[in-house]
Amino acid sequence: VSYKDLRGMKDDEFVDILEERRCSSDLGHAFRTFNPQPYKGGPPCSAADLNKALLDSHFLHRVVKEVAMETGSSQEKVMEEAGEILVEMSHNLHLPFIRLMGYTFSKVIKRLFTSIFVNMDGLNTLQQAVQENPVILMPNHRSYVDFLIISYILFTYDIPVPVIAAGVPLAEMKIVGEILRRSGAFFIRRSIGSDKLYWAVLSEYVRGIVRHGFAPVEFYVEGLRSRTLKSLTPKLGMMQMVLEPYFKGEVFDITLVPISISYDRVLEESLLARELLGVPKPKESTAGLLKASRVLQEDYGSMQVNFGQPLSVRKLCEGKINRSYYNLVPRDLPMKPSAEALACVSWLAHVVVGLQERGSLISPWSLMACLLIQEPTTVLAEQGLLWDDLTEKTLWLRKMVLDFGARLNWPGEAPNSAVMSSAISLHRSIVYLKAGRVYLTQEEVPLRRHRISPEEGVFRTAVPVLMLAAYRNQSLHALVRPAMLAMSICITRSTQRDELFRFFCFLQEVFANEFIFIPGNLSQDFEEACLCLNSCGAVYISEQEVRVSEQSSEVITFLQKLLQPFIDSYQLIFRCVCEEEQVQVFTEKQFLAAVRALALKLILSGELHTYETLSSDTQKNVLSALCRLEAVAKSEINEFKVNKAAVRRITDALCKSRQGSITIFNYNYSVSSIIQVQLQLH
Repeated sequence: VSYKDLRGMKDDEFVDILEERRCSSDLGHAFRTFNPQPYKGGPPCSAADLNKALLDSHFLHRVVKEVAMETGSSQEKVMEEAGEILVEMSHNLHLPFIRLMGYTFSKVIKRLFTSIFVNMDGLNTLQQAVQENPVILMPNHRSYVDFLIISYILFTYDIPVPVIAAGVPLAEMKIVGEILRRSGAFFIRRSIGSDKLYWAVLSEYVRGIVRHGFAPVEFYVEGLRSRTLKSLTPKLGMMQMVLEPYFKGEVFDITLVPISISYDRVLEESLLARELLGVPKPKESTAGLLKASRVLQEDYGSMQVNFGQPLSVRKLCEGKINRSYYNLVPRDLPMKPSAEALACVSWLAHVVVGLQERGSLISPWSLMACLLIQEPTTVLAEQGLLWDDLTEKTLWLRKMVLDFGARLNWPGEAPNSAVMSSAISLHRSIVYLKAGRVYLTQEEVPLRRHRISPEEGVFRTAVPVLMLAAYRNQSLHALVRPAMLAMSICITRSTQRDELFRFFCFLQEVFANEFIFIPGNLSQDFEEACLCLNSCGAVYISEQEVRVSEQSSEVITFLQKLLQPFIDSYQLIFRCVCEEEQVQVFTEKQFLAAVRALALKLILSGELHTYETLSSDTQKNVLSALCRLEAVAKSEINEFKVNKAAVRRITDALCKSRQGSITIFNYNYSVSSIIQVQLQLH
């Protein structure tokens, strides 16, 4: 599905589910008759029955026998260990606890959010889908609220409540962990490694839930909560487990439902920014949850939950996987997935994340953040940014993203100026409006401290800047492809489609960890970028050329600036890797410390204005990109060895993206042609 397909589609009807909650009894809502229609009308499967079926399965007994032989333990002892793993892992879904959570959650979300909009068409389609096939709910993950909101909505509309994959630390929270378990959560260790027995128990447990189909399975395909509010590269372990019953022919079909959750304001915005700057994440605990109750005093605007169209795995996999491979081995025997199956799983995971992005709604604040982040020196300076200029540019950007086919959450009944003023007020922890100008909000220095160090000053500025960048990221899925084409036009200074396409592919290769690109969709992505720029009059398209129009300057400049912070960050990190005094072998910890030190030094000297270089997420993405491009090799003991010549070849191409970048970052390497770089990388 592309924006071209979405263009002209009528938006689903969104209903505020909190409106009724504010007008009726929360207790009545929690204890009303709950009558969901289960999968094919079959009887429910209790948690005890599911656990017994797993412990009796031939698959688990075979793995237990193998582990016993490998470790020298008795089969009874290994089976006992498997039982302990299952007790730690399994859910214990009980309707009374669902009612308790429904009542408590109603109270909380009415304090946090002004409204929660849900698309009723998608919800009605889901209600039908859960009766026909096993359903896998796949929401994006931006906040801890994500964990409960889907269950709350399904409970409200008489749809079977899902069982949800969660991290073990949540289970360790006193009282809260047990409430979550009885509300349908099953808990997975964050670090499983090569624990063969744990993998066997987990995979058989997940497959058992899918086979029985008594409840939808909900998990986050990104694996982790996104600290940057943009989509993460999908993790494939759980995806492989939920699809295996279809690959093995144990179920006729499986339905995947992408769910897009969008926030006007995220509860953890400040915490996420500090985590990116190296501040340790607070440990999940009941005491910590109680201390966090002060968030109830804040306003977090509205939330939008968009249930996407159900996807048939059977139809999507047609022609992509030969299931006869699984027919050659008995179902009860452990087997490794084929390369073809892994490629199919990866493709499906990327498709789901792509659809999550396409279904999300862009807020007015996100558009404003796109513009504010491009003027860091102005917003930080004493003169600030003119409010009238920001208003004019935001309305211009709104028109452009609508031309690109994106979905906006822009209230139509209020004046535009009121909508934007409300957004500024909602995000006063990041920016504030004073005397017709917008300024960045910086943390106040405690009265007992008269001076702070320059490094601490950078940190205090970086927190709101990274928060601003995170809200900008909520719009990037709609802008990144045309931005890469705009950057290709600026760098190559060519109108030839072939040359632009080659550099577009190069940028996509470099930024594959920053943005979501569906494998095998290079040509479609390029055509989509051309279509977007053509729709706003920035380029003219022919079979051989992409020519820039006379009115393109503002569009091309904006899109180039949008991508520039990422290019600047990558350039600096490449420089850090290639410094002569740096050793050629390093650990990830050494790498992150060296990058942060260099970025801090350049920010203090005024040579670098991109605070996103300080983000651990950006730093790790660059390291992953270097490994993927074979410029850095990772050893079995998690050490990295750099190929400086390969890093320099990539750097040479990116250095052409801004006139003067080579001088600023003191590079002395000759700039290779784009075609040569592309050939060397592939």
